[in-house]
Amino acid sequence: MSPVVERPPARGGRTVVLGTVSSDAHTWNLVYLQLLLEEAGHRVINLGACVPAELFATACRTHRPDLAVVSSVNGHGCTDGKRLAAVLRADPELAGLPLVIGGKLGVDGKLGPAQVAELFAAGYTAVFHDGADRDRFLEYLGRAELTTTGRPG
Repeated sequence: MSPVVERPPARGGRTVVLGTVSSDAHTWNLVYLQLLLEEAGHRVINLGACVPAELFATACRTHRPDLAVVSSVNGHGCTDGKRLAAVLRADPELAGLPLVIGGKLGVDGKLGPAQVAELFAAGYTAVFHDGADRDRFLEYLGRAELTTTGRPG
């Protein structure tokens, strides 16, 4: 068996840690996002489904990504995402890491302004709730502030 070889991102690409919240067992969204990000020239470390917050934090410390992406489609992303953000933001090495969340974040689909504000207050730098288009997400990845605030440590 050959060892896994991680390739660096393409020129201008980012290193992204990707995963779901601990309660979300869905993987199709992660496969889609991984392919989307890789096709756009980014290197993706896909942690898979049902990722405990501590494992997410360990992966971010280990891989030193430019961005952490949380995807959830089970409707509990807002609630569980706040807990995940609390763990990441409590770690001094990860306090400045750009952190985004997207998908079906509430059980009824759309989030209200108060719920979106709660996610920002928890430490997310962007929120892409159900129905957000992929072009907005890819545009976000290209922003200069990720260059200056990414890669903790």
